[in-house]
Amino acid sequence: MEVNTKTALFLMLDQYADWEGSYLASQLNKSTDWQVKTASTTPLVTSIGGFTTKVDYQLDCLPTIDLLILIGGNSWNINNSLLYSLVQQHLNASKPVGAICGAVDYLAQNGFLTGYQHTGNSLAMWHNYPNYQNSADFHEQQVISDKNLVTANGTAALAFTAAVLQLIHFQSSEELTRTIDLYRLGFYQYCQKYGNPFG
Repeated sequence: MEVNTKTALFLMLDQYADWEGSYLASQLNKSTDWQVKTASTTPLVTSIGGFTTKVDYQLDCLPTIDLLILIGGNSWNINNSLLYSLVQQHLNASKPVGAICGAVDYLAQNGFLTGYQHTGNSLAMWHNYPNYQNSADFHEQQVISDKNLVTANGTAALAFTAAVLQLIHFQSSEELTRTIDLYRLGFYQYCQKYGNPFG
């Protein structure tokens, strides 16, 4: 690992949503400036799609994190002090954080969305969360980026990728648009617009 390599940590609980981090991880991992690592509350997690992942880190022994990504899924109704502290520390330090789907529910439940414009799966799901106090800041959009936090709903994997990459200044706006358009438009429409990216 190069000295200047930044670490993007993808936190995935059991029953994590396979599709929500794949575009983002693949873009980051292609760069020599970034490395992608995984963490969870257990050594092994299984995705909604049935992929078993052996994570790189447990929450009690983490590396220096430059980008924290919270991948959604079905297990975010969780009470874990190490997880809570990790999220709290990164948000309070204004470090970049991305949360999608069920992970945004976790942020709402624990009051972490206070002071942020945000989105998520459904505002109606959060009415029983006493720590969620800023429903006026909820927007019915695929993704919202505000200060150091990106939030997205579970169908917004591509928009989430674009917003997080923009947040960390991964590419120029023009390069980022082209990167996302390859998947947003599909190969043949992309070729019509930009030419063949592979030759």
